Amino acid sequence: MTMATKYDRIADDLREQIAQGTLRPGQQLPPETALRDRYRVSLVTMRRALDELAAEGLIEKRHGYGTFVRKPRQRVVRDASRHQWEKERARLPHAERFGTGATERDTGLEMKDLDFRADYSVTPASEDLAEIFGVPAGTKLLKRVYRTKPKSEEYPLGLGQSLLVYDVVAENPHLLDSANEPWPGGTQAQLYTIGIELGRIREQIIARPPSASEAEQLGIDSGVSVFDLRKISYDINGRVVEIADTVLAGDRTQLVYNIELDRWQ
Repeated sequence: MTMATKYDRIADDLREQIAQGTLRPGQQLPPETALRDRYRVSLVTMRRALDELAAEGLIEKRHGYGTFVRKPRQRVVRDASRHQWEKERARLPHAERFGTGATERDTGLEMKDLDFRADYSVTPASEDLAEIFGVPAGTKLLKRVYRTKPKSEEYPLGLGQSLLVYDVVAENPHLLDSANEPWPGGTQAQLYTIGIELGRIREQIIARPPSASEAEQLGIDSGVSVFDLRKISYDINGRVVEIADTVLAGDRTQLVYNIELDRWQ
């Protein structure tokens, strides 16, 4: 059995104070030297305990100001049933689709609580992407970059990018215009307008440290891991119609997968 280190015990104590509300969101912690003296440890040990809490997203270090208890970030709970939920809504009338998309479902927020931005561009398919789509390298792709942010917070919920074969979606010119975002019902509703029904979705997820740019954009400490999620959408004939990449901050994202198992016969 591994014994808890000194910095683990300090982190546990501060974590408990945050959980109980003794240390409140926005409250500044005493200076590191004062905490060092309180816990009777070296400054290196004290800093390691604080780094552990920062990596969990419980505290944040503001350069030149000190260390503060972090206000809880908007939680994102993402489960596999979101895709079927979106598919069932794709053919509903506009009024029924409007105002509630996958982001609202994942967060419990309403459309009025969110700031949404979409930027569209055209890009050639790399060899890797072309292989997944089953098209020649250099084929024109529609690249859509999404940022959705709670109005009450400074940073987006994640960093999202979607790729579609340009000539496929060009059948409906409205799908080429970012001014039509957010599209009620999301991507499946968009694809429905050109006669595409999804038959399967594959999600690949890895956890990794963020790049410096990702940490800055998501407002996380470099010690907080991110989920790197690639979603590949197939139509009912097995053709890949979308590749979407999303980077989600590990300190505010919960991935939930309920898997039904067949009974033994």
